[in-house]
Amino acid sequence: KNRIQEAIKKQNALQDLTDITWHFIGHLQSNKAKKALQCFSWIHSVDNLKLAEHLHKLAVKLKVSPLVLLQVKILPDPTKSGWHIPQLMADLPTLNNFKNLKIQGLMTIPPQGLNETQTLEIFNRTRELAVEIQSQNWSHIQMKNLSMGMSGDYHLAIQAGTTMVRLGTILFGERS
Repeated sequence: KNRIQEAIKKQNALQDLTDITWHFIGHLQSNKAKKALQCFSWIHSVDNLKLAEHLHKLAVKLKVSPLVLLQVKILPDPTKSGWHIPQLMADLPTLNNFKNLKIQGLMTIPPQGLNETQTLEIFNRTRELAVEIQSQNWSHIQMKNLSMGMSGDYHLAIQAGTTMVRLGTILFGERS
């Protein structure tokens, strides 16, 4: 879920089910980071070094180790958050020191209005970036997961090798 309050209501309603793994998807504001760490096992949208550092410090205090995906922007898009590739590559040594963040891979959302070929190209480039990062053998950064594809383009993400898709609209309908 990408709205913390909405997710907490659902978590409370489903508290008898012990085998649910909760994923935070969507832009995470620093002022909601503590609550996100308390409520979610996964955070799909760590989109900059400042947020990663803040989450790490909170995780140390809370004695938690969330599973994290780094959000990347393959193409410039003012409507999306995320690392540009050169900045991510420059930040990897610092990210590798955030031992309480279990960095597990990358997440991306293509810009609106692309055709299928362009969207597939973004997903493929994200996969290639994950392979490149994994080949660098960081001690605390893994690239086991790719979170790519939503209700309108998940079939392309699967073709490109995603391990996680985000299907909110297909499963739950449009938000009102």
